[in-house]
Amino acid sequence: MRVVRGCGDDAEADRAVTRLLIDHAGTAGEPAVRVWRPHRQVAFGPRDANADGYEAAVEAAGEHGYPVTERRVGGRPVAYTGDTIAFARIEPVEDERANLEERYAAVRVDVRDALREIGVDAERGEPDDAFCPGNFSLQAAGGKLVGIAQRVTGDAALVAGILVVDGHEEIGAVLDPVYEALDVPFDPDTVGSVERAGGEVDPVAIIMRLEDALVGDHLGSVEWVDDLPAVEWAGE
Repeated sequence: MRVVRGCGDDAEADRAVTRLLIDHAGTAGEPAVRVWRPHRQVAFGPRDANADGYEAAVEAAGEHGYPVTERRVGGRPVAYTGDTIAFARIEPVEDERANLEERYAAVRVDVRDALREIGVDAERGEPDDAFCPGNFSLQAAGGKLVGIAQRVTGDAALVAGILVVDGHEEIGAVLDPVYEALDVPFDPDTVGSVERAGGEVDPVAIIMRLEDALVGDHLGSVEWVDDLPAVEWAGE
């Protein structure tokens, strides 16, 4: 199991790290886990860039001080404050159509168990009109705090997600006009967080607990983003 820690210098370099891990998993057959805090941004899903109102949504995010990025996995927009946590587990696959539901469920259970260790009793589901709606979300104290998505490309499967640590009101405030511009139902009050659920608000501690849960019984070789060999970045 390859474990990579840290964040890229900017949003594009950060995405390149995950692409690198996907490529490595597919060619070398080695799974990987990454848990980190992305740069402050609103990340739009594949559907959003082609939607009516996209330009207005981008402008709304910028007015709230959030740069905009486009992600290859996931649904509707999500916001990262700088303390919001992203996580990813990447596995080699032989059949891209097999075990989709099993991978989703396994990651959801691991994240749920990590949250319980920091005092958050999260359960599957999400309120109506939540951000980035999906079937494998986790909610606590009336708000959605975890969203999970999956993408299978060639010989590797990426199951990735977002965990809101704090700043749920700020996230609701920036996503409200973004979703309005896209004409997608959204209720800012449905944004949950570890803080809102009464859990331990320590992003570093949460990252370590979540990383341990996603790695599980696999032996992990830990690397830092800044120490990745330069040759691996060729063409990214």
